[in-house]
Amino acid sequence: MQSRLLITTIAAVSLAAGVSMAQAPAARPATRPAAAPAYRAPRTADGKPNLNGIWQAMNTANWDIEAHSAAPSPVRDLGATGAIPGGIGIVEGGSIPYLPEALKKKQENQANRLKLDPEVKCYLPGVPRAVYMPYPFQIIQSTKHIMMLHEYAGAVRTVYMAEQVEAPADSWMGWSNGKWEGDTLVVDVRSLNGKAWLDRAGDYMTDQTEAPADSWMGWSNGRWDGETLVVDTKGFNDRSWFDRAGNFHSDALHVVERFTPRSAETINYEATIEDPKVFSRPWKMSMPLYKHVERNAQILEFRCVEFVEDLLYGHLRKQPAK
Repeated sequence: MQSRLLITTIAAVSLAAGVSMAQAPAARPATRPAAAPAYRAPRTADGKPNLNGIWQAMNTANWDIEAHSAAPSPVRDLGATGAIPGGIGIVEGGSIPYLPEALKKKQENQANRLKLDPEVKCYLPGVPRAVYMPYPFQIIQSTKHIMMLHEYAGAVRTVYMAEQVEAPADSWMGWSNGKWEGDTLVVDVRSLNGKAWLDRAGDYMTDQTEAPADSWMGWSNGRWDGETLVVDTKGFNDRSWFDRAGNFHSDALHVVERFTPRSAETINYEATIEDPKVFSRPWKMSMPLYKHVERNAQILEFRCVEFVEDLLYGHLRKQPAK
């Protein structure tokens, strides 16, 4: 398995013209207040940021990850209880960069959401949707693995932190290919040997495990980048959606998530989405996650499979004899 290191360099050069005046006194530089020190999370026994706890997003992204107004329920008889709450969106830049044909499919999905949305049938939510559904999830952290236990449908993710496999070809400096995205030079480096460190503090990269098969939740490998847990997930099937609005992906989906503690009770969550079959370029979503601090906070059961058995299999029920 080849490691992949994506380095994005942004260079901007600005020229400003100045006007000097004879004998004018030099302006006194403004005094800037000292910057607040960056938050440092409590540590686990192995010295890593402690993310253990029950977390939840507080937004309306599960209805639509893009900005949207409130709307009536798609099921008339539900009235206001099924209405769609408005939201400012979590997509950076405002809109998702769909390819033209993919945008048409998204619109078809939205028009037929009651029939097609996997959530209706209690299928697993996929990534990153599992993070911002209106249900909490629990992070259980160890040295080699990080578990994410979701209340919705009992979904479980395992993030592999220390699994290593031999690379088919390796080198210290890897093999670099570059391209320009506007003013940004994007360098894609692969075939690293896993022996180099990122710094003098011992932060390092490893060759990580391949997904044994495509799945709803994908296959996640993780690493620490200072205070940030970076989770790289591939190996998805093409059946999950990003929300109830029909935003979707293909089996080429690649998600890189960043969990950065910002206080004792909040995490800054970012997910970079890449899928060349559906999107014209990578794009990113971001939001805060909030820790449940109730004395008896816990993940409860939401076995929604039992709630949809009649919807899925009712037509197979044996009819009584007339």
